[in-house]
Amino acid sequence: MCTVCGCSADAGPAQGHGHDHDHDHAHGSDHAHPHGHDHGRDHDHTHAHGHEGAAQPVLGAAHAPGTTPERLLSIERDILAKNNGYAAANRARLQAAGVLALNLVSSPGSGKTTLLVRTIEALRDRLPMAVIEGDQQTSNDAQRIRATGAPALQINTGKGCHLDAHMIAHALDQVPLERGGVLFIENVGNLVCPAAFDLGEAHKVVVLSTTEGEDKPLKYPDMFAASDLMLLNKADLLPHLDFDADACLVNALRVNPRLQSMTLSARSGEGLQAFCDWIARRAAACAAAAAA
Repeated sequence: MCTVCGCSADAGPAQGHGHDHDHDHAHGSDHAHPHGHDHGRDHDHTHAHGHEGAAQPVLGAAHAPGTTPERLLSIERDILAKNNGYAAANRARLQAAGVLALNLVSSPGSGKTTLLVRTIEALRDRLPMAVIEGDQQTSNDAQRIRATGAPALQINTGKGCHLDAHMIAHALDQVPLERGGVLFIENVGNLVCPAAFDLGEAHKVVVLSTTEGEDKPLKYPDMFAASDLMLLNKADLLPHLDFDADACLVNALRVNPRLQSMTLSARSGEGLQAFCDWIARRAAACAAAAAA
């Protein structure tokens, strides 16, 4: 069991476990097939994992019974090393294809899916796009994406709280990768564990809504440190909320001085054009690099 987030808490025997990932394909047929994970070979889910850059155990941090902090750190390093190997292969594949991959991360309820729908609608005449959807259960979000005309593949993680690079490696075999296009990966709603798991993306984009509080970058620093762009969503609600957007940006920059930020509203469309232009520029650069 993951002592940080509890993912896969009811997994099977210690040597490995199986769980179902539902893959809802772009052509509309849905099916689930189990992936059995051998903890000595492929990758682990029933494990303790932390966040990159955490060199020392936190005083008072919980760990599994019979597990010392030193062993906990050793397990974390092994797991992240395996994931990073898959991520490097994913990144090389995407770069060779000239595809820009964006890993969208947020807490639940930030408006991430609505923002993605609006972004696809705004860009569909400019760029080819595909989506990998990550959720614990249901294919609701993938269905919303497909309604825009974009192909979408759903990965259901069950008790897992994040996507990992091995899942994405399998998904890349099933989504169209057109040069100059964009692959959006909508991660499971969670501001903790997805920060530590590189999927092979070009950029992590963290979506923070104005309803969440300006202190979130300080409370969940690993996510904001790992991201290249912060989208402050639900700007249309600012007149009705006690939310200090300037303080939020200051807090985010304290965690990550290189973090870019944009304020927008998926509902009203405010600021959406700037985000679309940001995507289009990077997609063009990926295509040019692959052609060089």
